[in-house]
Amino acid sequence: MRGRQLRRAATCLLAIVAVVAVVALTACGSGQEAVERPTSERGEGARTDSDAERAAAAKAALEAYSGYLTASRTASRRGDPHAPELSRFLADPLLTRVQLSIRDAKEHGAMRTGTLRSDPSATAVDLDSDPATVEIQDCLDATGYRLVYTKDQRVVPGSGGGRHLATATATRYPDGRWLISSGSAHQDQPC
Repeated sequence: MRGRQLRRAATCLLAIVAVVAVVALTACGSGQEAVERPTSERGEGARTDSDAERAAAAKAALEAYSGYLTASRTASRRGDPHAPELSRFLADPLLTRVQLSIRDAKEHGAMRTGTLRSDPSATAVDLDSDPATVEIQDCLDATGYRLVYTKDQRVVPGSGGGRHLATATATRYPDGRWLISSGSAHQDQPC
């Protein structure tokens, strides 16, 4: 009976691991080709205002993405799904998914520890859409980021991480803030 309960808890925690991996977002690639075009495509002149706006949008979106990763790691470590820093960098539907995954891990007596490494880049900037968006890719390295049982710090079986591609979308909201609104982990695509 006890073994079945432990297997059931481990299965639930594995599902949480998958959600948390999606929450951690990212993918490989430099991304600069989408933000800056070669001089031959731009013409003879210097950067136009449009190019400067695109570069500023990419920078702001990447800052929001970095803030999102830091806020989600901190909230996960504390087991606080309502940490105020989450809403500083995230918007729905991703905000709700992150909050639910943190809550589920906490309810199952687990939390995330360790180091999550990323090297994000902006791959597409669309300032003409309503709202404006920036697509982000990152190569997420979760080899040192583990889901552990809070009680004794044992690693949850099957929760080991690796390096994989992740993508995210940053959206500019009416107040001018860039927030990460969606993301996907592509665990079948190592980087």
